Amino acid sequence: MYNFKVLMGLVFTMILFVSACNSEGDTNADDSSDESNNTEESVVLDLSIPEPEGAKFDVTAKALDEKLDEISNGTMSINIHYNNSLGGEREVFELMSNNSVDMAIQSAGPMVNWVDEFSIFDLPFLFENLDHAHAVMDSEIGDELAQSFEDATNVKTLGWVENGFLATSSNNLIENVDDVAGLDIRVQENELQIDSWNAFGASPTPMAWPEVYTSLQQGVIDAHSNSLATIQTSQIFEVQSNVVILEDRYAPAPIAISKATYDGLTEEQQGYLDEAGGYAVEIGRQANQEKIDEARDFIVENGVEINELDEAGRQSFIDQTEPVYEKWAPVIGEDLIERVRETEY
Repeated sequence: MYNFKVLMGLVFTMILFVSACNSEGDTNADDSSDESNNTEESVVLDLSIPEPEGAKFDVTAKALDEKLDEISNGTMSINIHYNNSLGGEREVFELMSNNSVDMAIQSAGPMVNWVDEFSIFDLPFLFENLDHAHAVMDSEIGDELAQSFEDATNVKTLGWVENGFLATSSNNLIENVDDVAGLDIRVQENELQIDSWNAFGASPTPMAWPEVYTSLQQGVIDAHSNSLATIQTSQIFEVQSNVVILEDRYAPAPIAISKATYDGLTEEQQGYLDEAGGYAVEIGRQANQEKIDEARDFIVENGVEINELDEAGRQSFIDQTEPVYEKWAPVIGEDLIERVRETEY
């Protein structure tokens, strides 16, 4: 009987020991599971810009990266690719569409290849000033344009920054529409831009951007339109003596992301990206204006005369635009054009 009691005691002790070991193992597993659930996988997004380091879109991209890093506790970041190294602007939109590139900050110009309504940004003198343009882009109109592009391409827009209003460089003083009569001016391969300059009495010449500097230098063309910042960075000031602040067109630029990339993020990560995108819009618009101001000073210091159109000079151009609107309003949408005009700011 004594031996039996001793044996049973040993068996009972072993059962307690095994149970304790299993319990400790379960606890460690739970702790490990909790630790795994609390550790979010880091995300690095590749982003294309057409400009060099230090330019306005670089400032925008870095603001996006810094804000993402801050609000995601270091789990999300942006890898910036400069100077269209991932492809030209249209190609990058296509690459985002098939989820081969994550993000881009670049001109909205190519977006018209998928959505006709983006031609609205080529209509001459539609936007009255920068406040008007921002009010439009931040309204339902900007949201609707972004959604139309997303539906057509699977590329989502997080917010609108800009190249801003355009100036026109030439070798003669331009004070009114009569001064561009017969002017050989480079335009993009864009029918609306061609129609506009024909209406002004000029001679528009479609030309790829890499050819512009040499063509101006050799006198193949007389003039071209661009932002003051681009006139500086592309060294157009070396081959042109005059710039008129024509502001005939406003050029927005999306902070864009592949819809597949965006949908692959968690809901929390999408929220981080949306918040950082809104912050980057503010920084990007401010950076563009600062770069334009810097470019203006630089261009003048390098001997180029900058002319601001007075009201009469501006109106002389506007008076010639009626046939352009008659042709393009049915394509773009008369209602959309009117909504832009009526947007309060």
